[in-house]
Amino acid sequence: MKKTSIISILTLALVLLFSVNSNAQEFAKLDKSPMDAAAFPSSYKVADKLIKIVYSRPQLNRRSLDKLVPNGEVWRTGANEAAELTLYVPMSLGKTKIPAGTYTFYVIPGDKEWTAIISKDLNVWGSYFYNKENDVARLVVPVTEGKESLEAFSIAFEETKSGVQMHLGWGNTRVAVPFSR
Repeated sequence: MKKTSIISILTLALVLLFSVNSNAQEFAKLDKSPMDAAAFPSSYKVADKLIKIVYSRPQLNRRSLDKLVPNGEVWRTGANEAAELTLYVPMSLGKTKIPAGTYTFYVIPGDKEWTAIISKDLNVWGSYFYNKENDVARLVVPVTEGKESLEAFSIAFEETKSGVQMHLGWGNTRVAVPFSR
């Protein structure tokens, strides 16, 4: 009987030890540039999306946009991983037809225009390993100035007669990238 109760106590102790360890997960703190997504149609109640982008939203935090996103350099379009663009239907960027699928979306900022780039790269951190040979489409688009400053980098979609326009905004900088069907 003594032997059975010692085994029972040891078994109980081991079970408690492992159950305490399995519940002691360490969760990461909120990212300084949280991940977000924008899609069209934007309503979460509409399942048939045309386009979606998943990106991280860096904050200005009293920093200048030109220091965070230097002109003439390929930018990941957000923070952390490069922005991931999914086309659920074939679309065109400028005159380039792009098959439905998932791509990386980069930009090259400039004072008066930005170059939008769709690349077949996937699962890319930043733009450190950007390879121009993997470009699927490029389009130069004008820069405009917004009335209000946006603290967090933001992306939104708007329907147009020929498709959708993806709006990028940060600080007072605004860029519209047209996708047509």
